[in-house]
Amino acid sequence: MDMHPFQGATGLLSRIGDTPLVRIERAVDGMLPEGVELWGKLEGLNPGGSVKDRAALAMVLDAERRGKLHPGGTLLDASSGNTGISLAMIAAARGYRLVLCLPANANGERKALLGIYGAQVVLTDPLAGSDGAILEARALAAKHPDWVYLDQYSNPANWRAHYGSTGPEIWAQTQGRVTHFVAALGTSGTFVGTTRYFRDHHPHVVASEVQPDSPFHGLEGLKHMPSALVPAIYEANLADHHLEADTERAYGMARALAAKDGLHVGPSAAAAVTACVDLAATLDRAVIVTILCDGGGRYLSDHHLWGAA
Repeated sequence: MDMHPFQGATGLLSRIGDTPLVRIERAVDGMLPEGVELWGKLEGLNPGGSVKDRAALAMVLDAERRGKLHPGGTLLDASSGNTGISLAMIAAARGYRLVLCLPANANGERKALLGIYGAQVVLTDPLAGSDGAILEARALAAKHPDWVYLDQYSNPANWRAHYGSTGPEIWAQTQGRVTHFVAALGTSGTFVGTTRYFRDHHPHVVASEVQPDSPFHGLEGLKHMPSALVPAIYEANLADHHLEADTERAYGMARALAAKDGLHVGPSAAAAVTACVDLAATLDRAVIVTILCDGGGRYLSDHHLWGAA
């Protein structure tokens, strides 16, 4: 893993990563012990608007290096939204065609962005969620062996992106002060890669994963592992702590982060913050860093999320 996962990126894509780390204060005022700091990594400031830029770029560059992807080729994957948007941006920038399997109930903002980038979208059963999109992508991959099926849920380049970028960035940005790392699970790539980096280089850092507390949740992009197709890259025993997030509480935190800290983030980011608050209650002194996966602009049509703001 000596090579940086984004080596070979040019132009706009060379700006992926190195996102700001900001302290979260007013939204969690009175919720943290005096000796605990909470920091969030603003992944919504990546060019494609989310943390998924990292994995998407790493997977595409890896496919290029291994000779699987050639000029004008077709990329295929399944996504609940953010990875698809990242791949669509990258495909446009690198001259590829993208076929994306997406649940039909993905919101209008996601569908509009995919269209703007020129992706070909295959809508799948909304009741089957991201798992239904995965099954459709597998079927299309079998029918079109000339397409490059990136398979973000099984592709090791996903977690390696974070091993080589997110983890080292957090360590440098906290000047080595980070004591706890917290991330919500979708493909699990962010958590697995960043935690593996800490295990190998700074093993004292405590790593906690966050999942929705129920199979029936409104936390876009997150997986409730016991009831889902479990990504091949997920390591169930990697986390020191397994935390849960409630949808309504996460929505409330999203509104508080915007109104009190000026941080307009999506519900999965807010869910991670609520889990950090729960973790902090068990600590006396700590520097907790979490991933703010994306911005709130992709959820503006969700009146249930923002209506009470």
